[in-house]
Amino acid sequence: MPNIPLAERLRPQQIDDYIGQAHLVGPDGVFRKFFETGNVPSFILWGPPGVGKTTLARIVASQLERPFFTLSAVTSGVKEVREVIESAKRQRFFDQRPPFLFIDEIHRFNKSQQDSLLGAVEQGVVTLIGATTENPSFEVISPLLSRCQVYILKSLEDADLQRLLDRALTVDTELRERQIEVAETGALFRFAGGDARKLLNILDIVVGATEGPVRITDKYVTDCLQQNIALYDKKGEQHYDVISAFIKSVRGSDPNAAVYYLARMLAGGEEPRFIARRLVILASEDIGLANPNALLLANACFDTVHKIGMPEARITLAETTIYLATSPKSNSAYMAIGKALSLVEHDTTNRPVPLHLRNAPTKLMEEAGYAKGYKYAHGYEGHFAELEFLPESLSGTRFYEPDEQNAAERKIAERIRTLWKGKY
Repeated sequence: MPNIPLAERLRPQQIDDYIGQAHLVGPDGVFRKFFETGNVPSFILWGPPGVGKTTLARIVASQLERPFFTLSAVTSGVKEVREVIESAKRQRFFDQRPPFLFIDEIHRFNKSQQDSLLGAVEQGVVTLIGATTENPSFEVISPLLSRCQVYILKSLEDADLQRLLDRALTVDTELRERQIEVAETGALFRFAGGDARKLLNILDIVVGATEGPVRITDKYVTDCLQQNIALYDKKGEQHYDVISAFIKSVRGSDPNAAVYYLARMLAGGEEPRFIARRLVILASEDIGLANPNALLLANACFDTVHKIGMPEARITLAETTIYLATSPKSNSAYMAIGKALSLVEHDTTNRPVPLHLRNAPTKLMEEAGYAKGYKYAHGYEGHFAELEFLPESLSGTRFYEPDEQNAAERKIAERIRTLWKGKY
């Protein structure tokens, strides 16, 4: 049928046609073992959009020939969850394996909806498969998460996108009828951004933009998408551009622009908890020690948004956005941990911790000099005792550089200078 999108026409029906995620579906992947043994635990697929979460779930149920129930967290409530669980109970006979219950966007389920699943998962009435673009550690209640394996799916690499493109041009009957020459793939893959569905949607657009033979070049793809931006992806490039503008407006201390982009995200249906998480990151990365209260407020915002939801959460998000945008800025903590990690990741000398900083729980260790010379800071004036804490070969290395352009860190810098007498 011509109205069926290319992405749906090409949806793989068996594991051998599945492209990407070799760590899961390759010869030694865990999903191959599912098909060999038939033993499948409840699991959650976590990854960005368009990488095959729903497809993988369907293939598992299809190849194992087990009933497959689906729920969308966007449209289903506790009532729908209970109805599906009752249907699953009725379909299960004797010692048959439990049917699968697939929940798309499980991160959108609130606590009561997730609680309603828990009993069925614990009792083995259903094998739960969840799909989410958000970190399940934050979005799935602990009792449910502890009963599920989490499998991480990755954005597709260019080699995967090339395989998908080749498959589309050789397998799809509609595309085979067209004379399609792929001269360049740079723009195709760049706009797809590792998203298989997006690549196929773009291919649909560029092929549908003209009749007769099609020659795909980077310029042709770019021109087509500019003319068809609404068709291309309502939440694609523009979606990420708006998020980027929001972050940079807060970082740039412009509360008006920040609130404007916040409004655009909310009007576009962005998940409020995603925005709240970005605010927590901003508070740490861009404000940091210039105003440590920013992190407290951002964290309180995240908790509040989680508890009350929309539309009221918009007020809390706006309050926090304005506070962060108008706060003094410092990225000194961000830079400090970056420097330290860079050194540690490239440092192969395994520098020994100074003996006086090591504990001496045994007499042998004490005789070897462990803990000898350690000074307990609280036993000295000002709760400070001058001592070497870094490995000897790193003595005097500075990772943290106070940003003295703000009042809070000027005090920190002065205290460091006073205590360490110019060492740092």
